[in-house]
Amino acid sequence: MSRVANKPIKVPSGVEVRIDGQAVNVKGPKGVLAWQVHHRVQVALTSDELTVATRDGSQDANAQAGTTRALLNNMVVGVSAGYERKLDITGVGYRAQAKGKTLNLALGYSHPIEFDIPAGITIETPSQTEILVKGIDRQQVGQVAANIRAYRRPEPYKGKGVRYANERIRRKEAKKT
Repeated sequence: MSRVANKPIKVPSGVEVRIDGQAVNVKGPKGVLAWQVHHRVQVALTSDELTVATRDGSQDANAQAGTTRALLNNMVVGVSAGYERKLDITGVGYRAQAKGKTLNLALGYSHPIEFDIPAGITIETPSQTEILVKGIDRQQVGQVAANIRAYRRPEPYKGKGVRYANERIRRKEAKKT
């Protein structure tokens, strides 16, 4: 079996896991997440641990077991602690402002960009050049951050654009005459 799937998932106090056939529901202080487990994988709940096992020994079931374990762990962490992705904006006149359910971005275009914030995600702007994307679903938080970054990706000459907080941009030297 997958080495990832062998490790049990510890369920912290305050998090409730319900298994109904192949459906797994995880409820915690931050919210509720549900997921449908692959038919070749079985999930079992003991006192405070989730374990993942394959129904048969096939290679596909082995891969699905590792994926299932990783996704269930992300669900447990999401409903207990949540996920956060920080974006930095670099450039003269580039700024962001969160207003209600929209994020207003000025990224050097002739028009402002209004990004509609999806359900389950909260966006904060501690300063005009910082964006915090928060939520309980790790995949959704990462996708929203990637969508915002795609409006103006960092360019390699001056580094202007929207970047992840820990991202390093490989800079190029300007053309010499």
